[in-house]
Amino acid sequence: MDQPVPVLNSLDKLYPPEALKAQTQRWDHLYKRFAALYGGEKPHFVARSPGRVSIIGEHIDYSLYEVLPMAIAADILIAVSASPDHHAEGEPKKTIANVDNSKYQSKEFIVSKDGDVEIDPSAHEWSNYFKAGIKGAYGLLREKRPDQQPVGMKVLVDGTVPAGGGLSSSAAFVCASALAVLRANGVVEVSKKDLVELAIVSERSVGVNSGGMDQSASVFSVRGDALSVTFFPELHAEAIAFPELDPPITFMIAQSFVTSDKQVTAPECYNKRVVECTLAAEIIAHDLKLELSDDSAPLSRSLRGLEEAYFSSEYADDQSPDPREKLRTMLELIDRHLARRSGYTRREIASSLSISNGELDERYCTKFPVRGTHFYLYQRATHVVTEALRVHDFKALLKARPPPPDLLPRLGTLMNETQTSCREMYDCSRPELDQLCDIARQAGAYGSRLTGAGWGGCTVHLVPKDKVEEVRNAWVEKYYRAREPGISDEKLEEAIVVSEPGQGSVM
Repeated sequence: MDQPVPVLNSLDKLYPPEALKAQTQRWDHLYKRFAALYGGEKPHFVARSPGRVSIIGEHIDYSLYEVLPMAIAADILIAVSASPDHHAEGEPKKTIANVDNSKYQSKEFIVSKDGDVEIDPSAHEWSNYFKAGIKGAYGLLREKRPDQQPVGMKVLVDGTVPAGGGLSSSAAFVCASALAVLRANGVVEVSKKDLVELAIVSERSVGVNSGGMDQSASVFSVRGDALSVTFFPELHAEAIAFPELDPPITFMIAQSFVTSDKQVTAPECYNKRVVECTLAAEIIAHDLKLELSDDSAPLSRSLRGLEEAYFSSEYADDQSPDPREKLRTMLELIDRHLARRSGYTRREIASSLSISNGELDERYCTKFPVRGTHFYLYQRATHVVTEALRVHDFKALLKARPPPPDLLPRLGTLMNETQTSCREMYDCSRPELDQLCDIARQAGAYGSRLTGAGWGGCTVHLVPKDKVEEVRNAWVEKYYRAREPGISDEKLEEAIVVSEPGQGSVM
């Protein structure tokens, strides 16, 4: 896990054979556009990080429970030339442009000599994600190379991960940006673990209470494998090989074309869920008079931390029970201590924690913007713990040798249960996502669920190889053409992808 980010010189190590021709043309175009934009200059290198699809383990990474994602072929490319002479008023200058300049306008900004850069989370600028990468990279450089002087950079970005599509374009962009800045400043071998840890923290500077699944999948993933990521007591990643089956395990991704920009919707959706999970842990701990230790969660307290505190206390008869038994005990605690199924008001939460309303807002709702009158702690915590159980079962099935004869239906059932929980307990689905899942199941998919934060974006489906075309045709007829009768073949090709696990970050 703590290996350096690989340096590659061949695209066939990144992309499947059927994509090589198009990807070669795309990379050639990136180099030509860079030269045209920067007076014939050639990029010194390209930093690349992919998007990801969450197979199972939705909305539990920021509660520090294990997740199971995989990287996809869609990615962010950042072509870079670095020069100490690229500056303004004596300070290093960053010039960032995008191949889609009509949608993403070029930006220039100054980075102070100590590596600080200003980010305004309220301004929904695409360049904020590059700035977030800068912020994290220079933080690491100050720690490991205190005498390092920032260099100027000329940058051109190309991305195929759809923004707001639930495939984590933001994490891919931040990871690629941080990787680009580190390499431009002379770091030849970039530690994967360092890159992930700095990207997790720095992405929060754009105003999102992000966990760590997206960044881990973008950096650690190994082509052909799923990725198990744990966050407690520290970050750890493990490649999980898919069993060889006939027909093989096949995942399909379907785009709803309902955009959900996590940064824009965060105060009422993503950030609020983080706060709800944190408050669930705090209230149970307060009731039991347990002391929660600070951990790596966005607000420094987590349901996983509560589990650790409980099973290290006098309440636990067995200090090391089976992990599944621990999770079942957590469900009992949630049921016992989070009684208000209709939601808690801020006043009720403050009273439960024996603090004032002002202290509540200051401690939990100020670091990242949060809006809402009621907080559904029972529902959110129940989803987190039941999803952690599903991840445990899914991983055990994947690792079983020989694979059980009913492996695919059992994996599919777990995915379907996740979708139900995301809809009913976490309230992060929406009708379009539910419809895509229903259509796929009726056409033969074993399992279907939203992937990513939800509220729009994409769905992921476990499909028998011989049902791929049937599922595709059902979506085209019942979803895409029903919504947009004149939809083009190009847009349909973008909408539906048969995905295999992709390679993580490279240079």
